[in-house]
Amino acid sequence: MSGRSAERPIVGVDGCKGGWIAVSRNGAGRTACRIHATFKTLIASYPPDAIIAVDMPIGLPDRIGRAGRGPEALVRKHLGERQSSVFAIPSRPAVYAAINPFTTLDKWYDDHRKASEVACETSDPPRGVSIQAFALFPKIREIDARLRVSPELRARVIESHPEAAFWRLNGEHAMTLPKKVKGRVNPAGMAERQTLLASSGLDSAFLQERCPVGSGADDFLDACAMLLVAERYANGEARPFPDPPLVDSHGIPIAIWT
Repeated sequence: MSGRSAERPIVGVDGCKGGWIAVSRNGAGRTACRIHATFKTLIASYPPDAIIAVDMPIGLPDRIGRAGRGPEALVRKHLGERQSSVFAIPSRPAVYAAINPFTTLDKWYDDHRKASEVACETSDPPRGVSIQAFALFPKIREIDARLRVSPELRARVIESHPEAAFWRLNGEHAMTLPKKVKGRVNPAGMAERQTLLASSGLDSAFLQERCPVGSGADDFLDACAMLLVAERYANGEARPFPDPPLVDSHGIPIAIWT
């Protein structure tokens, strides 16, 4: 690992098809990767002092102003051509506007329209919801539910974003190549990120391992980037956007850590 190695267990997490992919390192320095079906089981699988950095929005304002939720606009300006990977997240009421699982494509689009209507009603200027952001809502609600009932988690479960994490690892320069092109993994962009992760202290052989069933190669690398954010946070070296973090009406911090 780069810099001073955190003595606390650290975990980097990304959402994936199978639930949540987590790359962890324990106090003895052993690194592992596994899939967790739910965020609740993920939390229960690691020691109670583990620092967990997640590629998922945490903290939801009741209303959205011109600057959006807050963290997204602050990190986007550093990411150059990669800034479109940071989705605008709407208000809490919009995220919870339609909570039942969709059973048909028509239901998916109906729920998206409903969420967009609520988002427009709770933002100034009125702003709808992108399909990409809407796809994150179930996982956003998963994390939100845990942090609302378990406030003790709020100091050790933090939000990050892979491209912001890679920006920090890359000497605060945006990555040159996209990770995906037209929805498909871009081998050159993946290699660029693998090289950066290896130079930042992750074992090259570990980075070449086959990712678990239920996740993609890009999910795995993103979780590895989150692990390094968790390490910096444990060592007191992580930087939040904004600084200091905002807080939503439930007391949940709002910041993207890098």
